[in-house]
Amino acid sequence: MSIKFRLVLMNFLEFFVWGAWLISMGGYMFSTLHFTGGQVASVYGTMGIASLFMPGLLGIIADRWMNAERVLGICHLIGACLLLYASTIQDYPTLYIVMLLNAMFYMPTIALNNTVSYIVLEKKGHNIVKDFPPIRVWGTVGFICAMWMVDLSHWTVSKMQLYVSAGSALILGIYAFTMPGCTPVPATEKKTLSSSLGLDAFVLFRKRKMAVFFLFAMFLGAALQITNAFCVPFLNDFSKGYADTFAVRHPNVLESVSQISETLFILAIPFFLRRFGIKMVMLMSIFAWVFRFGLFGFGNPGSVLIFLVLSMITYGMAFDFFNISGSLFIEKEAPITIRASAQGLFMIMTNGLGAFLGGLGSGWVVDHFTVNGVKDWTHIWFTFAGYALLLGIVFPLVFRYRHVPEKLEGKVAHG
Repeated sequence: MSIKFRLVLMNFLEFFVWGAWLISMGGYMFSTLHFTGGQVASVYGTMGIASLFMPGLLGIIADRWMNAERVLGICHLIGACLLLYASTIQDYPTLYIVMLLNAMFYMPTIALNNTVSYIVLEKKGHNIVKDFPPIRVWGTVGFICAMWMVDLSHWTVSKMQLYVSAGSALILGIYAFTMPGCTPVPATEKKTLSSSLGLDAFVLFRKRKMAVFFLFAMFLGAALQITNAFCVPFLNDFSKGYADTFAVRHPNVLESVSQISETLFILAIPFFLRRFGIKMVMLMSIFAWVFRFGLFGFGNPGSVLIFLVLSMITYGMAFDFFNISGSLFIEKEAPITIRASAQGLFMIMTNGLGAFLGGLGSGWVVDHFTVNGVKDWTHIWFTFAGYALLLGIVFPLVFRYRHVPEKLEGKVAHG
């Protein structure tokens, strides 16, 4: 078995574990456990809390004391046990704590998975820039396959999705220990704890341009959290009048169009960056969120299913255009001495603070438009669309950045 195939399998399983429950867990909590919007959103917000500190802490362990592939394996084995326990829980306080613990051990594995892939490829003499992306794309395939498996098995509102995730996490946890050793590399200079956690990059907030960028990264991280938590519950609520429609019977399959769109828009990013520049691509992302939410407000699984499909397609631009152009912006603007820390700060603002605040705010909106257990999804989605529209109006007014094509060309070509 070639090392590339082994890494493909590892990346496939890494995101299969997540895809088995991330999109459909909201439907399970709403329909089966009868949680409120605020409770559902707060459970999703646990990933934001975990992303604030756990990737950095476990990164230190992998850098200094333990092989990265072993840290990866241990995290998934612990996560498998926690997901199995979560399947037995029906009350909100206990499930919240267990899912928080699960997030604390899963979220760091995304970075650890990349680290193991990089080290193994480098040891085997492969070109990381050339060979890793075709391997990593299988992670997205794994995410989609997990969504389809749960959907076609009719487990979107069942605890079975947690069994699927736990089983795959157990397999990956054991499999990770069989990967080539990724031993810690002795540091040439002693790094402080704050440096290892990426906190050095907070100095960038002294620059107005960077402060504005990170602030909007947080706001758009909140938008992503809205999609993760409430897309499938929204589709499930059409079961009363549209029970036999494709969107209600297979919400995960419909939602997987978003992930397929994501892979296609990634390929289009170099063209858009060269043609329009980073600032305009970021703005396109913000207005794509407006359409993502607004189309949900207009759509239904019957006569206007096309609006739901268009919303799924729009997701690819909404998600990828800001994340990737934002990463390139940091690569270009941050001092080389704190560039890695700056990328870490970007993740903290989007997947950490943004996800946490998005969970709190979106839960309040859903509960506000819920009367006697009935959710007014039209007003809910239009509220979210209004939020994104406000960001789109303010962003170009406060974010001052001039497009320099020749400099960007080099970043796109080599980044």
